[in-house]
Amino acid sequence: MRQCIILIAISLFTLQMPASAQSRDVNAIKAVLGTQLTAWNEGNLERFMETYWRSDSLMFIGKSGITYGWQATLDNYKKSYPGKEGMGTLTFNLLEFKKLATDVYFVVGKWHLARTIGDLSGHFTLVVRKMKGEWKIVADHSS
Repeated sequence: MRQCIILIAISLFTLQMPASAQSRDVNAIKAVLGTQLTAWNEGNLERFMETYWRSDSLMFIGKSGITYGWQATLDNYKKSYPGKEGMGTLTFNLLEFKKLATDVYFVVGKWHLARTIGDLSGHFTLVVRKMKGEWKIVADHSS
């Protein structure tokens, strides 16, 4: 009986470990998205873009189609949201975090821009990958 209790305790402890690691990952990804919100709401697109993978392979999918590359994505943001009035105040509602691999998550959420020139809102899906110890957005589909 005692051995059975010990085995159950070990099994329960082992089952808790991945959930704990996943919770740390989700919290770290939430912190990345918090950095995005802060940077956006300060009108700082360059700092907002620090959360994205700085690569020509970055993929952003929006209403105009697919954009590849970090710089092209930044350029599109600057063109689409000129100045603080165009950027407004961004909020997120994070809906789901799906672990795809030890270093990859799929994130689903809603976004809302409160602006004096008219609010905008939609949904987003992100592929977030841990590279060199940091979580970076490698693909973003926002609509």
